[in-house]
This record gives sequence, structure tokens and C-alpha cells, in this order.
Amino acid sequence: MSTFELKTHRTGKTYSNPHFFILNKGLNSGKPLSNPCPNCFVLQTSTEKEKNTLFHLSMMLQIGGFYAYYLKGSVIPFLSIDDCRNTLKNGVKSSHNVSDQMQKHIKAIEVISKKEKELQNVIDKMAVLKVAYIRNCFKLMQSKEA
Repeated sequence: MSTFELKTHRTGKTYSNPHFFILNKGLNSGKPLSNPCPNCFVLQTSTEKEKNTLFHLSMMLQIGGFYAYYLKGSVIPFLSIDDCRNTLKNGVKSSHNVSDQMQKHIKAIEVISKKEKELQNVIDKMAVLKVAYIRNCFKLMQSKEA
């Protein structure tokens, strides 16, 4: 069974164990992050494999809306550290019963996430190209007027 330590991240602190961050404020609470932000928890594990599994499990729980049930607050919703920890523990416990099947799902989520990043990169480049084309078009029109 996977063991992990979940704490509130302190800005400027570095971690030596394999770790990732979990957003704890806003409607995206529970979203795993590679880089820290001011409103996040840090999850530390003993191995890189556990970190990878928990990262994708947390992503699946966030996308599936399992953290959303525990959001508190009327203006800026937030996720408490205990609710986050318990949701992750329940997810690990549930996935432990179907370990092989869960690993297949996690691999599928990894592949989908990688493809999603690639496609987002293409979309970003197309947006830059569109802006360059529009600016060039107006430059040509202005030079013909002069």
C-alpha cells in the first residue's frame, strides 16, 4: 500500500523526497501540480513510482469531482488538508483492491495527458501564427496607403 505525507507548502521551502503539489483554493482544488503555488499542499512519497501513481490518482479524483464535494467557503472555495488526505487515502484503498486495473487506467491517463499537452502546444503555436498573420496583413495595408 502506498504511503505518503501531506503538508501545507511553505513558500521557498525545497523538498528532497519525490513530491508534487496539490492546489487547495479555488474551483480547481485537488489539481496536482508539478510546480508550487502559494495555495497548495505538498505530497511527499518515498519512491518516484509512488509519486507518479499518486499524482495521476489525484488528477483522476480532481477531474472526477471527488474533491469538489469537500469544498468549503462562500467566496473562494477551499479544500482542507484533512479532506484532501482522506480522499486520497480512500482512493488509494479503492485502487489497491484492483491494483492491476488501476495501473492500466493510470497509464491511459498518462498517455492522454501527454497527448493533451502536445495538442495544447500546437494550439498555442497556431495562435501565435494567427497573430503574426494578422499583423502582417495590417502592415501591408498601411504600407499601401502611405
